[in-house]
Amino acid sequence: MIRFLDLGAKVALQFAASVRHIFLLVVLTFTVSIAVLAGSAAAQTYQFSSIAVQGNQNIETAAILNRADIALGSVISASQLNQAYQRVLASGLFESVDFLPQGGRLVIQVVEFRAINRVNFEGNSRVSDEAALAIVQSRQRQVFSPSVVEADAAALTEAYRSQGRLSATVTPQIIERTNNRVDVVFEIHEGRSVEVERLSFVGNREFSDRRLRRVLETKQAGSLRALIRQDNFVEDRIPFDKTLLSDFYQSRGYVDFQTLSVTSEFSRERNAFFVTFNVREGQKFKFGKTTTTSEVVDVDAGPYERLPRIRDGQVYSPQAVDNAIARMEKLALQQGQNLIRVDPRVTRNDRDLTLDIEFALTQGPRIFVERIDIEGNATTLDRVLRRQFRIVEGDPFNPREIREAAARIRALSLFSEVGVNARQSAASDRVIVDVDVVERPTGSLSFGAGYNFSTGIAFTTDFKERNFLGRGQTLNFDFAVGVDNSNGGMTFIEPAFLGRDLTFRFSGEYRQTEFDYTDYDTRRISFQPSFEFPVSESGRFGIRYRIASDKIFNVDTDSSPILAAEEAAGTIRTSSLGYTYSYDTRRTGVHPNTGILFQFGQDFAGLGGNIEYIKSTAKLAAETRVLNEEVTLRATLEGGALDSLGGISGLTDRYFLNSNRLRGFAPAGVGPRDRDAVNMDALGGNYYAMMRLDSEFPLGLPEELGITGGVFFDIGSVWGLDNTNGGLVDDGLHLRSTAGVSIFMNTPFGPLRLNFSRVIQKETYDSAQNFDLTISTQF
Repeated sequence: MIRFLDLGAKVALQFAASVRHIFLLVVLTFTVSIAVLAGSAAAQTYQFSSIAVQGNQNIETAAILNRADIALGSVISASQLNQAYQRVLASGLFESVDFLPQGGRLVIQVVEFRAINRVNFEGNSRVSDEAALAIVQSRQRQVFSPSVVEADAAALTEAYRSQGRLSATVTPQIIERTNNRVDVVFEIHEGRSVEVERLSFVGNREFSDRRLRRVLETKQAGSLRALIRQDNFVEDRIPFDKTLLSDFYQSRGYVDFQTLSVTSEFSRERNAFFVTFNVREGQKFKFGKTTTTSEVVDVDAGPYERLPRIRDGQVYSPQAVDNAIARMEKLALQQGQNLIRVDPRVTRNDRDLTLDIEFALTQGPRIFVERIDIEGNATTLDRVLRRQFRIVEGDPFNPREIREAAARIRALSLFSEVGVNARQSAASDRVIVDVDVVERPTGSLSFGAGYNFSTGIAFTTDFKERNFLGRGQTLNFDFAVGVDNSNGGMTFIEPAFLGRDLTFRFSGEYRQTEFDYTDYDTRRISFQPSFEFPVSESGRFGIRYRIASDKIFNVDTDSSPILAAEEAAGTIRTSSLGYTYSYDTRRTGVHPNTGILFQFGQDFAGLGGNIEYIKSTAKLAAETRVLNEEVTLRATLEGGALDSLGGISGLTDRYFLNSNRLRGFAPAGVGPRDRDAVNMDALGGNYYAMMRLDSEFPLGLPEELGITGGVFFDIGSVWGLDNTNGGLVDDGLHLRSTAGVSIFMNTPFGPLRLNFSRVIQKETYDSAQNFDLTISTQF
C-alpha cells in the first residue's frame, strides 16, 4: 500500500513538472512572436504615388490633402501615416476618417459632418430673430453639431427664464436637405410670463411693505397688470434685491440689519410667484464721539480733525464715513503722503445706541499699481474708462479708489456689466487692476407725441448717441412740431475736455411760437458753448457764452403799442457771457431722506449785438421724506431780475410765470398788461419771485395702480417794466397765490399728473386755469 502511494506521488510530481515546462514554452513562444511582429510593424514603410479622397461633398479635396500633408513618392513610416490620419480627424469636419493603403495608392475615405443650410426660429415674439441669433452658436454654412444645437436650445430657454417665462420650451428640429445639408429650426413655445403676484416682508417694523417695495428691483404685479404695469419673476434678481435692502437700512442707521431668508413659492395655478423677504431690522444707531488720531511719525492729526463733518447724534450712515475717509486721503495726497490710509475704528455703545468713530491715520502697505488692463470695450476707447480712475500705473494701490472708479464706470451707463478687480502680479509689491466690461447699445432714435395744456399736441423726433465714436461723448438732435410751435435743437457734450474733469457743451436752438393765448409770434435762433467743472464735493461752476437772434412778429393791431414798438425794432441780437454756480446734495448728501439744490447765475449781455443787460436768477429747493418715508415734502423758492442798463428790455428776455411755475393760472396768465389795449396781452416783467410747496403721499389704493396724491400751494408774482406806455401798464408787485390737489399716476403712456387748483389771490386781468394735465410718451 505504501509503495502504491509513493508511486502515485512520483507520477503526480512528474505530471506537474511537465505542465510547467509546457506553460513556459507557450509564454516564450508568444513573447517572441510579439517581438517579431512589433519589429516588423516598426520597420514597415509606405510610398504612395497617388492619393484619392472619397466621400467628401462640401470640403474641398485640396483642403483634406493639405491637412494630411503626405508627399507623393517619399517614404513614410507607419507612425507618420498615423499622424497624418490624426491631423485629418482633428479638423472636426468629419464624423469618421479611414486611411486605406492599396499598394502605391492611398485611399482616404471620409464621412462629413452635415453643413447648416440655415437657422430659423418659430413661435418667438418676445425675443426677435436677431436677438435669438445673437444667443445661439449655430450659424449658416457652419458644420452641424448636435451638441452645439442642444446647447443653443438651453441658452434660448435661459434667455426666456431671465424674462420671467419659466415655462418656455425650445425644441430643435433638424430638417434634411440635399448635398449633405440640414436646416436647424428652433421651435419655441414662449409660455406665459410668471409674475410676482405678491411681494411681502416679515419682520419689518419701522418701514411698511409699500416703502420697502419701492427699494427693490423686483416689483409686484396686480389686478390691472395688463393695463398698468407688470413685472416678471427673475430668480437672479433676488441677490441684488437683498443688497439694495441692506443698503437702504444701513444708510438709515440700522447696522445690524439682516435678510434672514427669501422664499419664492409658486401659486396653485403655477402662473405666479409669492416672494417673501424675512428680515431682521435691529436697532437704529447714531453717531457718537468722532475722533482723529495719527499712528504715522511726522503726520499731525490736527489738519484732519475738521474733515469728517459728522455731528454727534446724527443718524449713522456708511456714506458719511466713506466721505470723511475720502477727504482725509485726499488731504494726505496733497501733503505728499501717498501711502497714508485712514482706518475707521468703530466702538459700539449698545446702551445709548451710538457708534463712536476713530479715524486712525495709518501707514498703508507699499503696494503699487503695475498696470490697468481693460477688456470687453469693442467700441468704447480705453481712455474713457481710464479717466474714471484717480490713480495711474505706478501709484500706490488704494482699494477704496478702485471701488469708486468702478462706481464711476457704472454711472456712465455705457455698459451692461462692469467688473473691476485687483490681482497679484509677478512682483510681490505690485497689483494688476482688471477692468472687464460688456457694452450696451447707447444710441436711440425715437418718435413721439405729447400733449400739454400750454402747447397742445406736439409730435417729436429725437436722435441721441451717448457714446459718440466710442469717446463717451453725447450727441443729440431733436425736433418737435406742434399746432402752435416748432422747435429744433442739437447738443454736443464732451464730459472730459482735454482729459480733465471739465465738461464742454455746445448747443444750438431754433424755436418758433404761435400760441393761441397771445396775439403775437416769436422766433429765436441761438448757439451756446459752455464749460462746467466741480469746485467742491457738491458744488459745480459753469461759464457760458451765448449768441442769439430774437424776433417778435405778427403783432395784432389790438395789441399794446409796446409790442408794436418791439416788432418795429426788428431782430434783437444778443451776445452775452454768463456763469452759474450750483450746489446739489440730492446725490452726494449723507442724509438719504433729504436733498438740497441751490443755483445762482448771471448773464451779461453787451459783448456785441444790439442789446445790453444783466440778468440774474437764483433758486433754492429742498426735498425730504417724513412719516417713515411715506410722505414726500418739497419746497422751492426762486426769483430773477433783469437790469436793461438804461435801455428797454425785450419781450423774449423778460420773465413769464407759466403753468409749471405758478399752477392755477394759464400760460402767460399773470404779469404786467397794458390796460388800454383791447387784447391785454401779457408783456412779461423784469422781475419775478415765487415759492412752491408740494407734498406727495399714498392714497391707500392698490400699489400696483401707481397712483399717489398730493397737495400744493404756490405764491408769486412778476412785475416791473422799462416802458409802461405812459403809466397805462400795471407793472406793480401784486402777489398771486393758488392751492390745489394733485394726482400722480404711472401709465403705459408715461408719467401723468393732474392738478386741480383754486386761485386764492389774483388781479382782475389775470387768466386762471383750474385744471392742468400733462402727459408725454414715446413710441
